[in-house]
Amino acid sequence: MAPRPDHTSLFAHRSEEFRPSPVRAVFEIAMRPGIISLAGGNPDMSVLPHDVVAAMSARILAERGPEVLQYGSGAGIGRLPGLVVELMRLQGAETTPDTIQITAGSQAGLDLVTKLFCDPGDVVVAEGPTYVGALGVFGSYEVEVAHVDVDDDGLDPEAVAGRIDGLRAAGRSVKFVYTIPNFHNPTGVTLTEERRRRLVEVCADRGVLILEDDPYALLGFDRAHRLPSLYSLDPGTVIHLGSFSKIFSPGLRVGWIAAAPAVRARLQIAAEAVTIHPSVLGQELAAEYVASEHWRPALDRAVDLYRARCAAMMTALERFMPEGVRWTRPAGGFFTWLDLDPALDHGDLLGRAIGHGVVLVPGGACYADGRASTSLRLAYSAASPEDITEGVRRVGEMLRD
Repeated sequence: MAPRPDHTSLFAHRSEEFRPSPVRAVFEIAMRPGIISLAGGNPDMSVLPHDVVAAMSARILAERGPEVLQYGSGAGIGRLPGLVVELMRLQGAETTPDTIQITAGSQAGLDLVTKLFCDPGDVVVAEGPTYVGALGVFGSYEVEVAHVDVDDDGLDPEAVAGRIDGLRAAGRSVKFVYTIPNFHNPTGVTLTEERRRRLVEVCADRGVLILEDDPYALLGFDRAHRLPSLYSLDPGTVIHLGSFSKIFSPGLRVGWIAAAPAVRARLQIAAEAVTIHPSVLGQELAAEYVASEHWRPALDRAVDLYRARCAAMMTALERFMPEGVRWTRPAGGFFTWLDLDPALDHGDLLGRAIGHGVVLVPGGACYADGRASTSLRLAYSAASPEDITEGVRRVGEMLRD
């Protein structure tokens, strides 16, 4: 029998940039008995009224089965963009349905915007560290990522201005600034209102877009205080990515892009080339549920749950972390970020953590430049307070070894 051909030699050069998710890479390990996972930023689905969602699904299929199981519009079902407009109003954005492109999750939106605007060799300015899923997208389109470090108040707009100006002086093309302003993944920090306004000014003055990735906006622990979205400050400069994954269900894969109508139209064409259209059934269920009387109470329950779990993590970190470790104090969302003592050689953080019965995300995975990082991300959204406490104890034990 002839040997099987090795088709890997035919891979495109860009395939070298495809990054495995550090969370999915340890998924099977996290399922082992006795292992505690503080790696995955999953929403807690126990807060949903599952009987209500099941009844909605059954009714949609019984009453409109032939319609919702058929091909649909590439722009999204008719009533969903209007519902998204209402959701965005919660952050001060006044927009219209013709600016809304429904996507198969906000990850697809990130891919579409990058594909539409970036050529190989272009530069995206992003927080350092940043969302690992974004790094995979940028790499797949052969886009370079230039990091700007974040502090407890998020991105420093003046540092962003300096980064853009320096890149342009070197002859580089900067297409957009990528940012997660609310309860940032992976650090958990939030961009202050003053910095939001200044960041928009900096980018508008330079003709650089901002790509605002905002899946956690409605998960703030203080319901009375919600910061304006970047999009609400300048819809001409900002493209907004939103998602139903954290406020309803990630399994439905329904998200959206808000952009100027001419940009939205091109994004629709780009989306149709890949998915033809987002799931009609998923969109109908998302619209039915989020427009119902059940959504807000379930969201409030979720936020209360995450607040309590975050508090459990802060308490455990105070109790178990060795001297020299610093961590962020999130005001919402799913994550905290630990900076370890840089004077110590921590080696393979993930391997050592697994050896102590806990999985986490090493900080180096959140940088495009492959820098060695003495940092790590811990997620509290999907773990019980008991597991959080024990998991953090194991991390502390690992760091003391």
